[in-house]
Amino acid sequence: MSAQGKVWFVTGSSSGFGRSIVEEVIARGERVVATARDPRTLEDLVARAPDRVLAVRLDVTKEEQVQESIAAALKRFGAIDVLVNNAGYSLLGAVEETSDAELRAAFEPLFFGAVAMTRAVLPHMRERRTGILVQLTSVAGLVTYPGVGAYSAAKHALEGLSEALAKEVAPFGVKVLLVEPGMFRTSLLGPSFRPMPELAAYAETVGPMRAYVVQSAGTQPGDPVKAAKAIVAAVAAGAPTLRLFLGPDAPGAIREKLAQVLEDVNRTEQIALSTGF
Repeated sequence: MSAQGKVWFVTGSSSGFGRSIVEEVIARGERVVATARDPRTLEDLVARAPDRVLAVRLDVTKEEQVQESIAAALKRFGAIDVLVNNAGYSLLGAVEETSDAELRAAFEPLFFGAVAMTRAVLPHMRERRTGILVQLTSVAGLVTYPGVGAYSAAKHALEGLSEALAKEVAPFGVKVLLVEPGMFRTSLLGPSFRPMPELAAYAETVGPMRAYVVQSAGTQPGDPVKAAKAIVAAVAAGAPTLRLFLGPDAPGAIREKLAQVLEDVNRTEQIALSTGF
């Protein structure tokens, strides 16, 4: 690592957490590869520090672009110290309202794209015996609500894979950081949000979530700028925890989920113990 600090590689840099993280990295004087499906959305970021910011076209669902973007990063800066998998979108609908095509489409960037990026950068990190893999999951990676089953499923999948990954790469000096934001004031509920067609049967369970999403767009409690600072600070500290919860609403939601799981364990423990040979 040079005097210029770490080299970051951030997917989905055009808006939301991705853009906030890139801005924080630039402010800290470090180098960053900012990526988006349309690199023109990144021109203002490059203009802030042309010598330290590289903008690259990247759709994480296209394998050739995954390989090309990493090659471009290494050619320009010689290393990738931190990969931030942030690209994706959110969708809302009951499981029955969500088509197979929509479910598979959501998994492509949220899960398979993040895994493809991770796999592509790992040989480089293993060889250098250093690196931090930052997976932007969500509180929905551990907790779920009516209407967010598909999004939660993709984030749960990324969490499960990343937790195993953390144990696999630890001997190589590579760390994994699962970032789990609650509701933040990003465009996740704007252009990168997909509502599914409504079935009247789910008006009572999913209806309130649909209404909440419309009402809360632009008033979510979390500040993406503060989140970006917290993420960059956690990386600077060497990712001391596997999970980093963000947002005033996150700790309570996670504690409630853990309490429910513990209650089920306590209630079914005797049954579990009684089913051995």
